[in-house]
Amino acid sequence: MNKQSMSSTPSLEEVGGRIRIGIFLLLLSQLSFAQNKQDNIGTEVVNVVKPYTPTISDAFKVKEVPVITNDENAKKESVKYSVLPFPVASTFSPSKGNAQGVEKAKQERLFKNYATFGIGNYGSLNAELYVNEDLNNNEYIGGMFRHNSSQGGIKDITLDDSYYDTKIDLIYGSNEQEMSWNIKLGYQNQIYNWYGLPADFGNTLTLPESMALINGINPQQSYNTITAGGSLVFEEALLKDVKLELTHFSDAYSSAENRFLLAPTFKFDVLDEAIKTKVFVDYIDGSFKSDYSGTNTADIKYGFTNLGIVPSFVMKRDDWTIDIGAGLVYSMGKNNTSNKFYVYPSVTASYNVVGDLMIFYTSAIGNLGQNTYKDFVDANPFVSPTLEIKPTNELYDVHAGLKGKLASTVSYDVKASYIYDENKALFRSNDYNEKDTNANYAFGNSFQVIYDDMKTIRLYGEIKADLAKGVTVEADATINSYSNKIQGEAWNLPELQLNSKVDFMVTEKWFAGINLFYVGERKDQQLNTDIVYVTAPGPITLDGYFDLNANIRYKYSERFTTFLKANNIMNNGYEKWLNYPVQGFQVMLGANYKFDF
Repeated sequence: MNKQSMSSTPSLEEVGGRIRIGIFLLLLSQLSFAQNKQDNIGTEVVNVVKPYTPTISDAFKVKEVPVITNDENAKKESVKYSVLPFPVASTFSPSKGNAQGVEKAKQERLFKNYATFGIGNYGSLNAELYVNEDLNNNEYIGGMFRHNSSQGGIKDITLDDSYYDTKIDLIYGSNEQEMSWNIKLGYQNQIYNWYGLPADFGNTLTLPESMALINGINPQQSYNTITAGGSLVFEEALLKDVKLELTHFSDAYSSAENRFLLAPTFKFDVLDEAIKTKVFVDYIDGSFKSDYSGTNTADIKYGFTNLGIVPSFVMKRDDWTIDIGAGLVYSMGKNNTSNKFYVYPSVTASYNVVGDLMIFYTSAIGNLGQNTYKDFVDANPFVSPTLEIKPTNELYDVHAGLKGKLASTVSYDVKASYIYDENKALFRSNDYNEKDTNANYAFGNSFQVIYDDMKTIRLYGEIKADLAKGVTVEADATINSYSNKIQGEAWNLPELQLNSKVDFMVTEKWFAGINLFYVGERKDQQLNTDIVYVTAPGPITLDGYFDLNANIRYKYSERFTTFLKANNIMNNGYEKWLNYPVQGFQVMLGANYKFDF
């Protein structure tokens, strides 16, 4: 193809001439085929010219850049603006900027020691003293004294309802580079009274007989606790820590209990995984002088030794953290009776669903709980010194929940649990009669411990928030559903519990706090064995109750603070335990002083 055809378009005459030449050449070629093949007519170069028909793919071949020769296109229009000035009145007078410094908050001085003293109605007295002093760069010594008492005075109570609780603790320890250790000693004296006589007590007697019987009751019970122990913690060692506790517990009715607890923890790495092993030896031995009926001829003795090991290891994968383990416990009863081997799950896991805004967690934990006389007294000081003591087989406590933050200052925690316990300890009122030969705790004014297999479904929710500077709010709720194997009720356990707390700073010197809690209905049962019932009465329902408490504090200086506390503001005479109403509206005025030696 002649490339010159690309630069111009042929006329009609040229097109007609080219067509005639084409036809002539076609006839000539036909005549040439009719000749003898041996004839040599020679060669000739023929250029065929035809109109150019462009295609899209040819567009890239155009290399020329058009040149614009029209000078008018290059002219620019000259635009002029005019502004009509108009005066505006203004009172603004700018001032020079000043550099602003950041005001540092004054750091509050911390004191090592403090003393608290308060007095209130019902003859209440509260006193605390805490001292701590460094002997040198490593060693320290400290002590704590607490006293809480009330002279009583609950309305319509005929027996003495005063109480005393005095405790002193001493500690000596050392913090060194490779390890830290301490030694502890303690003593506690508690005095309570079995003042909770049944509402219909004495109905089977004449008034003089009833008054004489009541006046002959000495309801006082005294508990004494002596503790010794210590702990040892290593920074880098196979043995991570060791805890040792020795406890001697006794009362005014010749009951005595000794407990020894040794619990070392080992930790080491295997294939980049941390292996932790808890070992414990839990020994208890005790006796009661009498049973509830008073017919025994020898002391009632009990004792258990639990040997346990709980190995576990932690795995961390991305957002998962899993602690997998198992508990192995061998329990030996006194005189090698009721020996048994137990295996428990020990698994916990957590997953960061959305960073720290939402964390899923779950666990399945079991244990052999060592019940003690002291633990029962701490939970209910009105038990009789005639209890049956044995461990609780906590088969498993399985729960799952979510926790995290709804905002930077608002945190939450919700979970659901399923718990199964064998020999779950429950408090229930003792039956009674009105004989003057009874022990002082056998007039319907004490509690026993009974055991039952029990399943519990529990829902728990909690929220905490810092609403503003110096204002914090906390609230939680617990809902329980119980299922017992033998007992008709989960004695003295509430199905619903609510708690709320608000603390706020009014000014830099004034502070206040409010606490409101609710405990739902509970069930108990008690019979007067002097009465012959045609139909035995059913369980007794203890009403649920609200308790509102508040406090106000005035910070006179960094050392000295005064406070005013008000408890049971609604003046509810509710019963925490059957036949045991609490003190009504209570108020206490006191002060706290911080100091250093």
